[in-house]
Amino acid sequence: MQTRTILAATLVALGLAVGGWFVSQGLSGLRTGDRYVSVKGSAEKVVDADLVVWPLAHTVSGNDLGEVQHGLETHTAAIREFFKGAGFGDDEIVVAPANLEDRWAYAYGENKPPERYRYSTTVTLRTTKVAKAMDALRHSGDLLAKGVVLGGNGSGESAAPSGPVFDYTKLNDIKPALIAEATANARKSAEQFAKDSGARIGGIRTANQGVVDISNRDAGSPQVKKVRVVSTVEYFLKD
Repeated sequence: MQTRTILAATLVALGLAVGGWFVSQGLSGLRTGDRYVSVKGSAEKVVDADLVVWPLAHTVSGNDLGEVQHGLETHTAAIREFFKGAGFGDDEIVVAPANLEDRWAYAYGENKPPERYRYSTTVTLRTTKVAKAMDALRHSGDLLAKGVVLGGNGSGESAAPSGPVFDYTKLNDIKPALIAEATANARKSAEQFAKDSGARIGGIRTANQGVVDISNRDAGSPQVKKVRVVSTVEYFLKD
């Protein structure tokens, strides 16, 4: 009986010791797992736009429907010829369906606008010939000389002439290298932080690529883009 009691006590003591060891290891892991640093790294690259979308909205107003329609057709043809004369093909020029507005249809009493009809459409250039588009933009005043008044949205409200929109479509070609550079810069920041705090960098806890931003390099060069990638990475810290 005494032997069994001693054996049982020994087993209990051994179990408590082993359990205590596992608990201590768990607490140690909790303390070290809690130590990490979150850093950001960025990378930038300047690129040339490779796509231009240039919508030219125009409107003709008047009281004679036939004259209004003829005027819009004439101005649309002038814009098409302007683009073709600048070196663009028919496949790069799109004419939207025209929109006719009878402004008297919703007027009451004497509150009729002076011009009954407003007829509008948009001729859009979509091209990868960026240099030619820039040259055409410099000569867009030729349209005004032909009596083409740009602007208007066809809804009875005036609008400023639409300018070209430049875009960069080859992001996937440069994105991997930018992400790698941003991640490397993030690690440098983490290593500096660890060095200053007397620790070492461990493995990655979490990583987030973040936002890829494409913006104009400056206000005067919309055809030159700046691509920026920001990565956020959390590293474990070790003693």
